[in-house]
Amino acid sequence: MIITNKLNLPQAFVEIAKRDYIYEPNEYRVTSLLKGVRETILERRYNDKIERDVSDMIWLLFGTAVHRVLEHHEEGENEIKESRIKIPIGNYLLSGQFDLYNAETKTVTDYKTCSVWKVINADYKDWRQQLLIYAYMIRSIGFPIKKGEIVAIMKDHSKTQAKRKGDYPEFPVKKLTFKFNEQDFIDIEKWLHNKFAEIAEAEKLADDELPICTPEERYNQGDKYAVMKKGKKTALRVLDTMEEAQEWMRLNKGDYIEFRPGEDKKCKEYCSVCEFCSYYKQKKEVA
Repeated sequence: MIITNKLNLPQAFVEIAKRDYIYEPNEYRVTSLLKGVRETILERRYNDKIERDVSDMIWLLFGTAVHRVLEHHEEGENEIKESRIKIPIGNYLLSGQFDLYNAETKTVTDYKTCSVWKVINADYKDWRQQLLIYAYMIRSIGFPIKKGEIVAIMKDHSKTQAKRKGDYPEFPVKKLTFKFNEQDFIDIEKWLHNKFAEIAEAEKLADDELPICTPEERYNQGDKYAVMKKGKKTALRVLDTMEEAQEWMRLNKGDYIEFRPGEDKKCKEYCSVCEFCSYYKQKKEVA
């Protein structure tokens, strides 16, 4: 990856932003598997051409800084911290690094920095899946595991909002616990084998033949229909279908319905390989 520094920030920012990870053949990290296959493959193919500016990586640096501070402090008597595990899945190696494992409570813990909206919306599906994969890996090397925990640090938490709103997190940190049963481990093992099977097929394909990331992987919530009132810019109500919007306007109020096409938010704002993706380039040309 090529790191630029358009704002001429101190060199320390650049050094922290540099990735020291080298892609190994037939080895994939847990975090890579949680992305769309197209994104995962393109990241490996264009690693030496991807360009990002330090100013666009500030929150990534923030998360890295939090991890580095915590990893330099001594763990408890029954804890193992910052350990990387590699286990075979078919012809591949799965590589993962958890933040903390407690042998007494049989718990794997991961630290996350996030927006407060992640917690307000209880949007934890990806976190649970990542923890479950770590738990599966830990169990595969002989350690008992029963649950996973996320320690979520909300970088944009507001004390003022916490006092005003009942559904707002009271504190800037929240601990989430996910219990795992035998069926969870059976399901994630199947998911891992299927994911690596997809990767094996995708590795043979040309860039423009790679499977398009799913709407969920593109952070696309689908088309919406907004019930509007003349003279107002904000919608009275936003619904998933035209029929729902028409029915709501019939029973309530509103002057017209505005169609809002779904946006691929990850492609536009968070994907490091969008410039090498035929899907994104085509959408950009149409727009």
